[in-house]
Amino acid sequence: MLKPFIYLWVFPLGLLGCSLHQPIKTEALIPHNAEYVEQFSTDAPSTPIERWWLTFNDPQLNQLMDQLFSGNLQLEEAFARLEQAQAALRIAGSARWPQLNFGGQGSRELVPGVTRDSYALNYRFSAQSSFEIDLWGRLKNRRKAAFKLATASRNQLQTLYLSLSAQLADLYYFAVEQRAQIELLAQTIVSYQETLQRVENRYRQGLTNALAVYQARQSLAAVKASRPRFEKNLAVAEHGISSLLGQSPEREITGSLAEIPLIAEQFPTGIPADLLHRRPDIRERFNQLESADAEVAAAIAERLPTLNLAANYGFLQNDFGIGTLTGSFWQLLVQPAMPLIDAGRRRAEVVRSRAVVRERLAGYRQAILDAWREVEDALSANREGEERINLLTNSAAAAAASQQLALANYLRGLNDYLPVLISQRNFILTQNELLATRRQLVSDRITLARSLGGSWMEAEIELRFKEHKELN
Repeated sequence: MLKPFIYLWVFPLGLLGCSLHQPIKTEALIPHNAEYVEQFSTDAPSTPIERWWLTFNDPQLNQLMDQLFSGNLQLEEAFARLEQAQAALRIAGSARWPQLNFGGQGSRELVPGVTRDSYALNYRFSAQSSFEIDLWGRLKNRRKAAFKLATASRNQLQTLYLSLSAQLADLYYFAVEQRAQIELLAQTIVSYQETLQRVENRYRQGLTNALAVYQARQSLAAVKASRPRFEKNLAVAEHGISSLLGQSPEREITGSLAEIPLIAEQFPTGIPADLLHRRPDIRERFNQLESADAEVAAAIAERLPTLNLAANYGFLQNDFGIGTLTGSFWQLLVQPAMPLIDAGRRRAEVVRSRAVVRERLAGYRQAILDAWREVEDALSANREGEERINLLTNSAAAAAASQQLALANYLRGLNDYLPVLISQRNFILTQNELLATRRQLVSDRITLARSLGGSWMEAEIELRFKEHKELN
């Protein structure tokens, strides 16, 4: 009698046995280069720095970083998403354990009798337990998929820490540049006012014409007119930093520093293969890939037979009017089941899950290439920035000398005011560009640090969880 039942179970296994899933063998596109193509300094230490902003030796920036890590609302959102993923993991893991429930019912009834009415008290209390034997690893793979998604969510949080720290530092030094530009303008205005006074004195003495006076006044007015632009940029930067800190817009939140720091050396980069371990976004992609692969195994297992065990144990009392029945009872159940007809739903789910794996595998490989490219781009930008600063420094020195010579020759009557006007404009433009380029080099350093990733974010996450537990 059992043979038809056995055949009913063995037959689908023969059909699907050759399709049972094997874990994906990921041949990652690992960079094999000994060093980066754009690397131009081989003397630097091979291990990238961790809390890179500390190299700027700026207490104000360090304080803002601490405020960022404790008050940023995007981090608050990401922590909530991580808690959701961890809860989903616990939910998925609970399916692999026996489930136990307690239930019961009770009643009191009026039962009519021949001589008199009577009351009947009936109750039934029992504990029910159920457990699915994970024959094909469906529940195991569901939990694995949830675990990998929870890990990916933690990687995503690490990526956010890295990105926000870079945004904050970038805005901070943009604000420093704007203050430096404003200070340069103030010095330039004083210089132009002194020049205008000299030109007016020469005009009153009949040594120059009115055109020189108007040109000097025009130059002074043009310099003054550029100040609101830098003030606006400074305000926008400070508003942006306030938002990152989880605060309403605030002025002077970045302090009063008005000097771009000099960065003597480029940040150490390590080797390209380090990116797979240092970049949390790459690890996030890989965990998402492994989660999708586990979902394929679970989808295949959905097409196979299942076996559930159930048990029930309890106490009851039934009053029949003529007597009362009281005692305990128990029940053991074995519940095999096998899907037969589902209009291709389970097969389609396997196809869909495998397509998700191919999609995420391509995304993982692309993430490696993107990370590699970002580092190479940052190295190229750092090299170009250093070269440009050297050239602009020489140009600024020449522009300053040209301005002094043109003004001296004008005051001696050796040339008209036009060379003075041209040299003044060249000097201020060169100084503005030099400041902007120095700030851009700092930004390129920050971009390089972000591109190299790191492990310092994990300590911040653990600290945040510890503080959260202490508050609760």
